[in-house]
Amino acid sequence: MTLKSALQDVKETTLAAVSGLLGKLAYLASLRRAQGRYEHWGMELVHGPESSERALKTAHAEIVAGVLRTPLALLVDDLDESSRGSGVAAHAYVEGMRDRFEDLLPGEHQASPAATHLNSVLLALSSLEKNRGRATRSIS
Repeated sequence: MTLKSALQDVKETTLAAVSGLLGKLAYLASLRRAQGRYEHWGMELVHGPESSERALKTAHAEIVAGVLRTPLALLVDDLDESSRGSGVAAHAYVEGMRDRFEDLLPGEHQASPAATHLNSVLLALSSLEKNRGRATRSIS
């Protein structure tokens, strides 16, 4: 059996089980606790608290960067995949992410350009989802 680094373990095992890029972002945000610390009992058991914390924070930063680099049209499809994977309607899913915005960014960078960009992406997805719902109802 080969040993994986904590970061490999997060990427290849933990996040591989989560649907969609937005799903991965929401999942990592859900692992944040007080003072922005990450807690994942399985990772901590295998890799220790410090390595686990570092790996989760690094993976979180990589996922945020991935979301910010992804074209909005692809994120609309990703929202469908992520919400379906969690069993929540797409609009409720993106609104849930907006409600927990302070946890979506690793570290304490709420006033950063990345935070502004991510907020704009989530707002756009929310608006697109609302309008898609209206368009579907008006066509039916």
